[in-house]
Amino acid sequence: MSATFIGGSDPIRRLLSLVERVAKTDSTLLIMGESGTGKERIARMIHEKSLRGRYPFVPVNCGAIPDGLIESELFGHEKGAFTGAINQRSGRFELAEGGTLFLDEIGELPLSLQVKLLRVLQEKVYERVGGSQPRKANVRILAATHRNLEQMVRDDLFREDLFYRLSVIPVDIPPLRLRVTDISLLLEFFVARWVEEGRGEPVCFSPEALHRLCRYEWPGNIRELENLVERFLVLKGGETVELSDLPEKILGSGVPGAPVPVVTESPDTSSFSSGKSARPMDLADLLNGESIDMPAYFLHLERAMIEKALARFSGNKTRAAAFLGINRTTLIEKLKRLEGLPPDLS
Repeated sequence: MSATFIGGSDPIRRLLSLVERVAKTDSTLLIMGESGTGKERIARMIHEKSLRGRYPFVPVNCGAIPDGLIESELFGHEKGAFTGAINQRSGRFELAEGGTLFLDEIGELPLSLQVKLLRVLQEKVYERVGGSQPRKANVRILAATHRNLEQMVRDDLFREDLFYRLSVIPVDIPPLRLRVTDISLLLEFFVARWVEEGRGEPVCFSPEALHRLCRYEWPGNIRELENLVERFLVLKGGETVELSDLPEKILGSGVPGAPVPVVTESPDTSSFSSGKSARPMDLADLLNGESIDMPAYFLHLERAMIEKALARFSGNKTRAAAFLGINRTTLIEKLKRLEGLPPDLS
């Protein structure tokens, strides 16, 4: 399956535009972003769009391999090179031949290995552990980190020459809290994906729940959101996730000034059922009457909001749903429910 990156916000449009440009080159890239922002996904997209896309994409998490083994993992080793090396073994550079080697968490690479990696970047050659025969390295290197490498350079924890060699073209992925307008799209995407994989029944999110999700800081970024959706498919499958269903850590925190979808007036109105715009119902007049049909009033208000949102975005349901602060599937369900109702509910 091809790598995709969900989002329509300005930061994501700029990111995807950069991906399109850098994929056409063979330059070394440094992908930066907080944990869970999707650095490996962006790396895969760059690889798939490049001329090396038909060759292997080999990821390596530099922070997950013990210091004593990472050199062998990267460059391979000869038989007898160290205790336990009973056979010759190919390293990740060999496995990625012709393709892309993705070095995730490059900031965790030991200083002793940074020197050898710099040599590969400069001379395109390396040697297996225990070997003396130089081997050609026909790979593109993409590196990623959530750490501040410039500060690590100042602290003598990362080689300055390697840093500048890696960051020929920096690619910075914005955290989720800076692209909250993408949250409804991401929710829809993850719900559809988990349902397709048989992990539970579909859910939708109430406007109040979605507003709160937009105010949350998301320290775990997209990965945290993905895990939350999977949890609700198990616990609330086939139902609507309400504000009270959200975890306490989400209810009790927020991003000051985070945008919340707000319905505004639009000069254009259209009806999705009869071609007539729903007639406004004046709340003050209703309150002066003998009684109020409250369900009918809110149903009418809901219809008017949806009509205006659809008119504003020329019938685009995805954008209208994001504007209203609801999931696209929720909007479609509301449209079906309101379809057969008369425009005048008063």
